[in-house]
Amino acid sequence: MRTVTIGKLAKDIGIGAGALRYYERLGLLPPATRTASGYRMYGADAATRLRFIRRAQALGFSLEEIAELLALSDNPRARARDVKRVTQAKIADLEKRIDALKRMKRGLAALEERCSGHGASGECPILAALAREDD
Repeated sequence: MRTVTIGKLAKDIGIGAGALRYYERLGLLPPATRTASGYRMYGADAATRLRFIRRAQALGFSLEEIAELLALSDNPRARARDVKRVTQAKIADLEKRIDALKRMKRGLAALEERCSGHGASGECPILAALAREDD
């Protein structure tokens, strides 16, 4: 089996070596074998696993959720329904976040409408609204 150094693997995947070590500490990536001089050496399976992690992150999965997905992937007895459950939970979480972002956008748009953009900043209704005590 061909192995590569941490620097080569990190470069090939497009992440920093520090991130790679961090994933290893979290258990997302199995510990690398070490050379006699202590250099980490990774096999092809590490690149596959790192691509999985990066793709899952791009879809919004947290590292904790990725660990759960990896555990399901590693377990030959795991069921597809369990993977689907994790994915459905992520979709529900994203929907909540999208709703919260939409509320924030509406609130900011209402504040922005009230500001003419002229005069001193101390007269800006946006700053006044942000500084106002809650009723």
